[in-house]
Amino acid sequence: MKKSERQAAIEEIINQSPIATQEELMAQLKAKGITATQATISRDIRDMQIVKSPDETGHARYTIFKANSKNEQDRLFESLHDVVTGVDRVEFMNIIHTLPSNGNLLAAIIDDLNLPAVSGTLAGHDTIFVVSPSVAVATEFHELLLQHIRTEDDL
Repeated sequence: MKKSERQAAIEEIINQSPIATQEELMAQLKAKGITATQATISRDIRDMQIVKSPDETGHARYTIFKANSKNEQDRLFESLHDVVTGVDRVEFMNIIHTLPSNGNLLAAIIDDLNLPAVSGTLAGHDTIFVVSPSVAVATEFHELLLQHIRTEDDL
């Protein structure tokens, strides 16, 4: 089977079913007659920019990260406002605290922008570490983050 056909099947499965693990995805593929190794599925997940994000019930599920009609920077600013609960800066790093289950999705948005202020990210359930090339750059990025997070006045 061609990679494009397998990835089309993965996209269809993810859009139709709440898939939360690679094992669930592999089982759904197998039910469609598609066999693939775990390593192949991992590469497809990375290539297709599939991330885990909470669904309407709050359960984590795979979704395909795609920028919609908004430009990506606007999507970042909207996400910062909606899901960030706090930001701390330590030397050349910013630590972003999010609502539960939002760390990975927000990190994917930050990574996708390829910002010069971001050397790399490390995301968890509700925390993202953003490494910048210098203290000065991290300080500027911190100020940008603070401009777009929800404040007491927004509540």
